[in-house]
Amino acid sequence: MSIKGSLIAAAVGAVLSTPLAYAADSGTDQHFIREAIQGNLAEVKVGNLAEEKGASQGVKDFGATLAKDHAAANDKVKQVAQSAGVTPPTEPNAKQKAMYKELSALSGEQFDRHFVQGMVKDHKEDIAKYEKEANGSGAAADYAKQILPDLRKHLQTAQQLQQQLRSASAGTSKMK
Repeated sequence: MSIKGSLIAAAVGAVLSTPLAYAADSGTDQHFIREAIQGNLAEVKVGNLAEEKGASQGVKDFGATLAKDHAAANDKVKQVAQSAGVTPPTEPNAKQKAMYKELSALSGEQFDRHFVQGMVKDHKEDIAKYEKEANGSGAAADYAKQILPDLRKHLQTAQQLQQQLRSASAGTSKMK
């Protein structure tokens, strides 16, 4: 590549990666909004599944909380989508659908372990995305700031359940 070509590529890269560039910011917000809606849809479905298939009362209760909180979060983010001109997705993404399918094939303690493990991982990832969005400005950032406390609470609950399941599993294996 020529020097001129390198300079143009560098300039285009700088513009596309600069958060202050309106087009990049708008596109990033729209992407975040779509992902937030899909994530909320997935959490509602998985939460309902946990209520139905969970072996422990803790998992069932956590599933109910997820379904309720993420349905409410979805109502809020759909308003943000409307104001941003984003057509809201109507279903989870392919990865989320695959996780649901995998979980729906499990039952009992195996379901609980996989569900809780998935919720820990998922909420850690979500918190990172929401924190990044919350550092911006505008409706999507305001939404992210509003939802972060619930996501942190969900992560804490999932981690507590994970610890309880480990303790119960260790106790069961000692009795064998």
